[in-house]
Amino acid sequence: MEQRGFGTFSIVGADPRTGEVGVAVASRFLAVGSVVPFAQAGVGAIATQSYANTTYGPRGLELLRRKLAPQTILQRLTRDDPQRDLRQVGIVDAQGRSATYTGSKCIRWAGGIAGKNFAAQGNILTGEAVVQAMADAFQKTQGELALKLMAALEAGERAGGDARGKQSAAILVARKNGGYGGFDDRYIDLRVDDHPEPVQELRRLLTLQLRFRRQERAFRLYDKKQYQAAARAFAEIIREASDDANAHYNYACILALAGSPKAALRHLQRALELDPKLASLAAGDPDFESIRNTPEFQQLLKQYQ
Repeated sequence: MEQRGFGTFSIVGADPRTGEVGVAVASRFLAVGSVVPFAQAGVGAIATQSYANTTYGPRGLELLRRKLAPQTILQRLTRDDPQRDLRQVGIVDAQGRSATYTGSKCIRWAGGIAGKNFAAQGNILTGEAVVQAMADAFQKTQGELALKLMAALEAGERAGGDARGKQSAAILVARKNGGYGGFDDRYIDLRVDDHPEPVQELRRLLTLQLRFRRQERAFRLYDKKQYQAAARAFAEIIREASDDANAHYNYACILALAGSPKAALRHLQRALELDPKLASLAAGDPDFESIRNTPEFQQLLKQYQ
């Protein structure tokens, strides 16, 4: 039965320096992100797939919180499971210890590779090259954990991926206080539930999400009145998002507060070129108080109101 052993390739990863942990997964299965990934910042990440036992996620995280080794946890999870031969699991803890398990009845090709800071696994794949490509990409990619996981997923797809095709993909990364407003650890939580090119779409969403997270960090500096530091953060955002009207507008606000009126007007002009509706917001925005009465500011607004 196809539904019994849905083909999936996934990678769990950790960054011991930051405590970040996460999972990236793709499959010819509807909404794979609702089944496979589990993660907790500073604890670990788990991918449960094939004929997935979703209790492995919360139970495995609880055992990770008790500092058990991933290999020991796999043995405990599968020991009393009468359908363990159908399961496939990858585990990594926040220190980078990892383990992977493939039951003897998982549909071939099925298998996994565990290494320092990661475990890659898959079933109903075009071949072993899929998990090998994922492992190689994870280890070679520079940057934060989300980028390493995403690169691994893309490499697995290029190597053949799910033998039956494509449908869904997801990425979950837990970072301490990394969620919206710093209130939780859900730093990256993206799902493409049904799409002709789910991994490509996931990359597009991840790019947007990482940009949004950088803006959030800049706004936290803004809230602390650390305007120079916030301006530096937005300069990096603008380099990647030169056509983002809101990014230019927010950068203009911070530059005005930081005492850089000419640069503020330049980025405000670019924001209004991209989205003239922002002129009405700028007219009453207190962040522009230092330049509001200048002829340059007044003339600029008149062009777009």
